[in-house]
Amino acid sequence: MQLEGFVEQEMTFLGESRSVFVGGKGPAVIVIHEVPGIHPGVAAFGRRVIETGFTVYMPSLLGTPGKTFGALYSLQSLTRACISKEFTVWATRQNSPITDWLRQLAKHAHEQCGGKGVGAVGMCLTGGFALAMMVDDILLAPVLSQPSLPFPITSAQKRDLGIDDKTLARIKERVKEEDICVMGLRFTSDPLVPTARFQRLRDELGDNFIGVEIDSSVQNPHGIKRTAHSVLTLDLVDQPGHPTHDALHRVLEFFQDRLQSA
Repeated sequence: MQLEGFVEQEMTFLGESRSVFVGGKGPAVIVIHEVPGIHPGVAAFGRRVIETGFTVYMPSLLGTPGKTFGALYSLQSLTRACISKEFTVWATRQNSPITDWLRQLAKHAHEQCGGKGVGAVGMCLTGGFALAMMVDDILLAPVLSQPSLPFPITSAQKRDLGIDDKTLARIKERVKEEDICVMGLRFTSDPLVPTARFQRLRDELGDNFIGVEIDSSVQNPHGIKRTAHSVLTLDLVDQPGHPTHDALHRVLEFFQDRLQSA
């Protein structure tokens, strides 16, 4: 299905072919959709990134591109992800295998677009994937929006970052030597993105972790529901002064600072 502002291309890496929706001009940003797939809210976010001066590469990993978000549709996509070998949803200290394919996509995008490097943003199920992609030097602007893997049931899972020890060591090396920053977004009452996970990011990355935590507690000043989860899409209130609006613009400015600045 064609999405407005994007051209669908079939791309093959590591023997796997997927549809990737490409649009815009400028340095590359990989937009990795949330469950259930590239729904209209994800596409709208991609267009905002394009408007800021970037080429967006939006791979379809689950679902039907362009299909409207729905509870049953989300459950179907989530079930598929849980039984897929490409997503590590329970195990700790493991990368999701799909991140290897995404790293190849990022390399291709950089070759096509040039510039200093590539940005990436994951959401929900894919929220931590930009972290795993940091093993490559070209990834300069990783954004983790509501990173939900592994699903936080045990204490170990709540603190886990969805990457293996070797990947974490490489990330910490880059943070120290290259001053790479990682941005993370979450609602404070979101059970899928526990406080412990963001604290772990602070413990490992120090001041190079930019944590954007939006108050969704009872009687919060903006009336944000306690079930809020999708910071950049479904729960975005794109009005000046609203914390999700501010979060969106912090992400766009992060990409500009890291990928466009001289």
